[in-house]
Amino acid sequence: MNQRVYIKFKILIFILIVPALTNAQKNHSTAIELAADKIEAKVIEWRHDFHQNPELGNRELRTAALVAKHLQSLGFEVKTGIAYTGVVGILKGNKPGPVIALRADMDALPVEEKNDLPFTSKVKTMYKGQKTSVMHACGHDAHTAILMGVAEILAGMKKDIKGTIKFIFQPAEEGPPEGEEGGAKLMVKEGVLGNPNVDVIFGLHTNALLESGKIDYRPGGSYASVSDFKIKVKGKPSHGSKPWLGVDPILVASQIVTNIQTIVSRNVNLTQNPAVITIGSIKGGNRPNIIPTEVEMEGDIRTFSESDTALIHKRLRQIVEKTAEAAGATATVILPPTMLYYPVTFNNVSLTERMLPSLQKAAGKENTVLANVNTGAEDFSFYAQKVPALFFRIGGLPKGKNASEAGPHHTPEFILDDGSFKTGVKAFCHLVFDYMELNNK
Repeated sequence: MNQRVYIKFKILIFILIVPALTNAQKNHSTAIELAADKIEAKVIEWRHDFHQNPELGNRELRTAALVAKHLQSLGFEVKTGIAYTGVVGILKGNKPGPVIALRADMDALPVEEKNDLPFTSKVKTMYKGQKTSVMHACGHDAHTAILMGVAEILAGMKKDIKGTIKFIFQPAEEGPPEGEEGGAKLMVKEGVLGNPNVDVIFGLHTNALLESGKIDYRPGGSYASVSDFKIKVKGKPSHGSKPWLGVDPILVASQIVTNIQTIVSRNVNLTQNPAVITIGSIKGGNRPNIIPTEVEMEGDIRTFSESDTALIHKRLRQIVEKTAEAAGATATVILPPTMLYYPVTFNNVSLTERMLPSLQKAAGKENTVLANVNTGAEDFSFYAQKVPALFFRIGGLPKGKNASEAGPHHTPEFILDDGSFKTGVKAFCHLVFDYMELNNK
C-alpha cells in the first residue's frame, strides 16, 4: 500500500468510526440520564436507612449485609468479609475491555447528631471503652447508596459494557479500632485490586460546603497525607503551692504546642505546598492543686509531599525533646507506622484530563470546577498508589444556602441535600462508559 492510498484509508476509517463512537456515547448519555432519574428515589431511601442505622469502622455488619444482598439480586459475583466487612461486586460485561473499579466507603463516626430529621441517628455503641453516639457525619452513607444505584443502572446496561466493573464497598475509611488493621490499606493488602486486575479506579466524596449539583476536582495532589502522632511529657510531681519542688509537665506541654507551630511558619516552604500541624487532645492531671507526673498529647500532621512529611517528623522530634530538656523534663514522640498514616491522594494527571468531560456531562460544564488543595485526608490514596485513579467531590449544600451556615464534615450539624446524590450516580456511570470507549477504540 503506497503512502497516498494509506492516507486515504486512514481518512475513510476516521470518517466511519468517529461518528459511530460519538453516536454510541450520545446513546449511553441519554440512557444514563433517564436511569439516574428513575433510580433517584431508591438512592435517597437507601441513604436515609443507612443514616438512621450508622456503624463504626470494621463493624459495618448490617450495612455490608444490605449491600451484598443488593448486589446478589443484580446477579453480580459477590465477595464478602474483605478487610473485616468489605464487600466487592463484580459485573462482567458482554464484551471484552478494561477492568474499572468504583469505590464507596461505609463507616460512620462517634458523633452525636444534632439535626432534627425524620431519619436522624439515635444509635449508640461502645467506642474506646465508653458508650457513645454514632452518626454518618461525613457522607459515607450517601457514597454507599450512590454506588448501589450505579450498580443497578450498569447491571441494566450489561449488554453495552465493554469490560468488567468492580464495585468496592469499603469499611473503616475513618480508621480502624485500636489494635486492628482496616480501611483501604487492608483492602489492598487482601487483594481487592486483583482477580481481575484493576486498570483504573474512580471514587467520590460529598462536599457539604459545595452547592448541590456541582462537582469539584483537582489533578495531582488532591487530599493531604495525614500522620498521627503522640507526645508523652514526663516531669516531676509537686503540690500546686510549691511548683519549684517539681517540674511541671503541663507548662512544658503548653510550650511544646506553641513551639511546634514554628515548623509550618519557619521550616516548610509554603510557596510550594501547604502543611498543617494540629494538637487535638491533651490529657494530664486530675486535681487543681496537684502538678502531675505526665501529660499526653495527640495530634496529626498534614502535607502534600513525602519530603515535607519527613522534614516535619524530624523537626517535631527535635523541638519536643529539646523544649522538654530545657525545662528539666523529658518527652518522647511516637510517630507512624505505629499510629495512623494515609499518603497524599494523588489524581493521575493524564486520567483527570481525559475524564473531565465525563464529570462535565454529569454536572454541566459551568458546574464542574477546579478545586483548591484539600488539607483533609482520604485513604482512597492507597488505591491511587497502585493504579491510575481519579477522586472527585459532589456538592451537598442545598441550593441557595450559604456555605458559612452549613454544618461542616465531622460535626453534629453535618447535613446533605437529598437532591445531590443523582449527580454522583451520573458521574460514576459516565466515567465508566467514557473510559470504556476511550480504551476500546
